[in-house]
Amino acid sequence: PWFLCVSDKGSPGTLLAAFVALHGAALRASCVPARYWESLCRKLRGEVFDAGDYFGIMQVEEVDEEEEGDEAMEDELKKKPNPGNEPCFKVIVTNENGLQASNPDSIFLIDHAWTYRIEHARQHLLQVPGLLHRMTNLMGIDFHGEIPDEDSVEQVLQEMWKYNQTYQLSQGTAEEKVPVWYIMDEFGSRIQHSDQPSFATAPLFYMPQQIAYTILWPLRDLETGDEVTRDYAYGETDRLIRKCVLLPWVPNEVLDVNCFTPEPSDEHYQAILAENKEKLPIAINPAAYDKDKVFKVFTDIQQVLNSLTHPRFVFTDNEAEADILYNFSHFKDYRKLSEERPEVMLNQFPCENLLTVKDCLASISRRAGGLDGPRWLPRTFNLQTELPQFICYFQQRERRGEDNHWICKPWNLARSLDTHITNSLNNIIRHRESSPKVVCKYIENPVLFHREDVGMVKFDIRYIVLLRLVKPLKLYVYDVFWLRFSNRAFSLDDLDDYEKHFTVMNYAPGVILKQVHCEEFVPQFEKQYPEHLWTTVQANIFKAFAELFQVASAKPAPLGICDYPSSRAIYAIDLMLKWDTSGDGKRIMQPQILEVNFNPDCDRACKYHPTFFNDVFSTLFLDEADNCHVTRIV
Repeated sequence: PWFLCVSDKGSPGTLLAAFVALHGAALRASCVPARYWESLCRKLRGEVFDAGDYFGIMQVEEVDEEEEGDEAMEDELKKKPNPGNEPCFKVIVTNENGLQASNPDSIFLIDHAWTYRIEHARQHLLQVPGLLHRMTNLMGIDFHGEIPDEDSVEQVLQEMWKYNQTYQLSQGTAEEKVPVWYIMDEFGSRIQHSDQPSFATAPLFYMPQQIAYTILWPLRDLETGDEVTRDYAYGETDRLIRKCVLLPWVPNEVLDVNCFTPEPSDEHYQAILAENKEKLPIAINPAAYDKDKVFKVFTDIQQVLNSLTHPRFVFTDNEAEADILYNFSHFKDYRKLSEERPEVMLNQFPCENLLTVKDCLASISRRAGGLDGPRWLPRTFNLQTELPQFICYFQQRERRGEDNHWICKPWNLARSLDTHITNSLNNIIRHRESSPKVVCKYIENPVLFHREDVGMVKFDIRYIVLLRLVKPLKLYVYDVFWLRFSNRAFSLDDLDDYEKHFTVMNYAPGVILKQVHCEEFVPQFEKQYPEHLWTTVQANIFKAFAELFQVASAKPAPLGICDYPSSRAIYAIDLMLKWDTSGDGKRIMQPQILEVNFNPDCDRACKYHPTFFNDVFSTLFLDEADNCHVTRIV
């Protein structure tokens, strides 16, 4: 209820209390001293930007010592659009009385010149009047035209990672929670980095106006002429990580780090379990059921309610009497269930997040493939825990002239949300600040599919796998697979062109969705690639699935999927094919597992294959797969 603070009526104490009720948690998290809060409340309400009374921006010209005094040389330098490289600015204290940290008014608002989400950046620069001009000025990029040109836009998109800041809204839909990026106004953007900063900054979303500002406050007393600096790697104490985080501004080589990523420690997995608040079950014996038992199913999934018609299953609204819990959301308390109702089956496994969360998927998959990981997983780094290793690997590839396109993904969002493709190291390093992310090698040589209306496009394949048991491993794959296609011909450019580089079109408004059923796809595919029979390609895909589930269940929980006899699960695995070379030098199509999805959307499956959930339930809960459209792969 943000309206608490909208009214200007009331005593200062009441207004401050309302302000603190709304923003206190954010101010404490940013370590803003409480002595400034009243002044901050007043300045926000009145939109008071008084930094100009205390600070000034100074342009610094660097002239070599031996050239000093040579006026002709200095004049020449001044004529260049960007002397040296780009102009260097500093912010200094200009107030004749300096600035006292103890003064409750020593807190200042910085406006934001540009606020956007990454996927809209290019469009903004091309379409918002005056924006490109302002950004090129701010970044020291030479641009004199009136009409935005692609080169200048491209330069801003490269340079902006030195200026970008970010915040995330904690409420709203998944789309609304995608990180917001912003560039501070000319004053804020000119504040330079220091390891011993004189000021601190923090973004603050001011709820009454629904506007974000940056707030600035001193860390010590300053005199006239002292520089205003902030720590660009604020809060980071590890020397190596600081060096990595500061690379966009202080270029450096990180080649002395070993870029191999060993599996995380057991403690790492224990911490994940604790964070998920999952309680592991006690050991139970598999329950025995009568041959003709009719199972009561409790579910909140509409597709199941609409599609499950098998006579051995009936629905119940009473969770307490259910034999099967088929939940849409994550189940947590396996301990209680195993103690009180061990015979109740459910549609998830303890610790299955090791498969369905992208950083965990990469960690456990490495068990299958030596130091570089398995061939069926793109090389992946966790940006929170493996940043130096990633930078070392990136810089080594750069030195060798190898392709360096990467895709940056949130650990735990689907539908390509907040997912970005780039070959800019600065871009990837800064993305680490927004939300926990992995960075995966982008497939630069995908197997393409010829669309008559478009040309050669990227495609991905979704398989549904059914996990019946962990010990011994019993894994099936549904016999129908689904295809998704890009809408534009593939090439390694226009990296922010969604319809060229992504295949998930069913959630983007106004975007064409190309549908090809698997029975039509296989003959078309074999016609396009006559040396590659689909049966061979699919056998390699199933081999990759088998290896993935073998390593995922190779260690006891929480280091692996928990062997809980009453658990069953259905997952969707998304993959692409890339061109690779086999050990004997032959060109092969190598499957690349992209992600494993918990409780996938089975709308298309139900629509085109009405027996889908009958097959799933029969395989998972009755252990009767013979007459179902499934193939056992382990």
